[in-house]
Amino acid sequence: MKNIFNGKHFVAALALGSLSLAGCIEETLPLGSGITSGQVEGSDKGAAALLNGPSAIITDVFTTSDNHYDWGYGALMHIRDVMTADMAIVNSTYNHFSGWSSNEAQAEDYQITAFPFQYYYKAIQTANEILRPIDPETASDEEMGYYAVGSAWRALFYLDAARMYEFLPNDKTSNITPEGNDITNLTLPIVTEKTTEKEARNNPRATREQMAAFIENDLNVAEENIELLPEELVNSATPDLAVIYGLKARLYMWVEDYPKAAEYARKAIDLEWYAPMTREECLNTATGFNTIVDSWMLSSQQVAETYAVNTGIICWTSWMSNETLYGYSGHGPFLMISSDLYNKITDGDFRKLLFKAPAGSPLAGTEPTIYPKLYSRFPDYASLKFRPGNGNYSDSKTGNMTSFPLMRIEEMYFIEAEAVAHDNANRGKTLLENFMKDYRNESYTCKYRTQETIIREIIAQKSIEFFGEGLSFFDIKRLNYSVDRSLSSNFSGNEKFRTEGRPAWMNFCLMYSERINNKGLQGFQNPDPSGKYAPVD
Repeated sequence: MKNIFNGKHFVAALALGSLSLAGCIEETLPLGSGITSGQVEGSDKGAAALLNGPSAIITDVFTTSDNHYDWGYGALMHIRDVMTADMAIVNSTYNHFSGWSSNEAQAEDYQITAFPFQYYYKAIQTANEILRPIDPETASDEEMGYYAVGSAWRALFYLDAARMYEFLPNDKTSNITPEGNDITNLTLPIVTEKTTEKEARNNPRATREQMAAFIENDLNVAEENIELLPEELVNSATPDLAVIYGLKARLYMWVEDYPKAAEYARKAIDLEWYAPMTREECLNTATGFNTIVDSWMLSSQQVAETYAVNTGIICWTSWMSNETLYGYSGHGPFLMISSDLYNKITDGDFRKLLFKAPAGSPLAGTEPTIYPKLYSRFPDYASLKFRPGNGNYSDSKTGNMTSFPLMRIEEMYFIEAEAVAHDNANRGKTLLENFMKDYRNESYTCKYRTQETIIREIIAQKSIEFFGEGLSFFDIKRLNYSVDRSLSSNFSGNEKFRTEGRPAWMNFCLMYSERINNKGLQGFQNPDPSGKYAPVD
C-alpha cells in the first residue's frame, strides 16, 4: 500500500472556490469546462451551468497514479460496502479496494485515506460554487431554485462524510487523543461558500449537533425553494422535493430522531412520484440496475462523453459488474454477497436470483445471466445485480454507459419501518411485511417478536435490498452492530474479522495534510484503526 508522501499526492483537499482550505491551491470546477464562480455572477446561463457541477463530480475520475479506486461517488459507495460483512470479494491482486476490506493502511498518511477526504470536499466545493454568486435577500425565484439545488447537494455530501468521519465508541480505539482531547461525536470542518482562507486555517471539527443543524438548515432552504427551479432543468440527476424529504429522513435517522425520520420517509412515499422496482426491472439482463427506472429518486448517468466511460476500466461498471470481459470485477476480484446474508433470502424472494446460487441449490442455474461462459467462471454467491450497458459484456464503450442509483424509493420504506419499530416494534414489523409482500415475496413473514430482533431483520432485508449501494455501513455504525465475517464461508482468510460492536475502522481518519495545515484539527485526529483486528477461524 503506497504512502501518501510521494509528491503528487501531498496536497490539501478543502477547496474554497479559488482558494484551498490549507494550501492556496488554484481550483476550478471538475467539469472540464473551466467555469468558475467569477465567470457566472450576473449570468443566468452561467449560473444554470454550475448546476452540472455536483452531478458531474459523481463520476469524476480523480486518479493520478496506478491506484484505480478513485473513480467518484460510486467508489465511496463501494468502499463503505467492503467495510461491512455484506460484500465479500475474491482475493485478487487486481483488487484496489483491499486496504479497506482488510483494514490496512487506514492511517492519516496513506493515499487511501486521502481519497475520501479530498473527494467529499471537492464535491462540497461544487455545491458551494452554485451558492456563491446568489444572495438570497435579492435573488429572483429562478435563482432561488438554483440555490435550493446547491443546498440539497451540499447537504447530501456533508451527511455522507459526517457519518463516515464521526468518531463513535468502538472495541479497539480510544475517544481520547494523545493530546488529551475527547473526540466523541466530532465530524468534519464545515466549509461554506462564505468561508475565508483565514477561517479555513483554523476550522475545527463540527460536533454532531452542529453538523446536523447545518445540514438541516440546508435542507430546509432546499425544501422551501426547490419547486422554483425551472422545469426544463429538472432531471434524474437533480434533487427534487422527494429527494429532499429522503435526505431529511436520512438525517433524522443519523441523529436518532426516529419520529421525524418516519415522517419524512412517508412524505417521500406519499408524493407517489416513485414506485419500487419490479421483478422484471431488477432481473433484466440488458437493463437491470443500469438504467433509470421509476424507483430511482436520484441517480448518475455515464454517457459516451463521460471520461470514466472512456477509461475503459476506472468506472462504476468495471468495478461493480462481474459480467464483463474488460472490467476489473470480471478479472479476479469478483463481487459476492456474503454467504450469511445470502442465506437470509428465502427462495421465494426474487432478489435471490441477483446472485449465483451455490452448487446443489434448487436455484442453481435458474438465475438470469448474460452469457453462460461468464456465469460458469463465477464463484458461488457472485453478484449478478449490476449489468453492463445493454448487457454488452465485451465492448467497454457500450458496457460502461450505465446509470446507477444514489437514492431509491425502497430506502424510504425501510427507513419508515425501522424508525417506527424503535417506538412500536409490532407496527414496524407490519410495515416490513407489507413492503416485502407487495414488492419482493408475497409469502414473506417476519418470524421475530422482540424489538431488537425485528429491527435486526429490517436491517438484514435492507442490506439485501441495497447490496452494492453503500448504505449498510451507516446502519451498522449508527446501531453499534458487530461485523462478523466468520459467519460466512466466502471471505478471504485475512478479512475474516469479528468485532464487538461497530468496527474501529468505520471512524475514518482525517487526511494528514489538512490536519497539519488546519490549526483547528491539531490534536483532534481519529485514531488509526489499521491492523487492530486479527482474523478469526
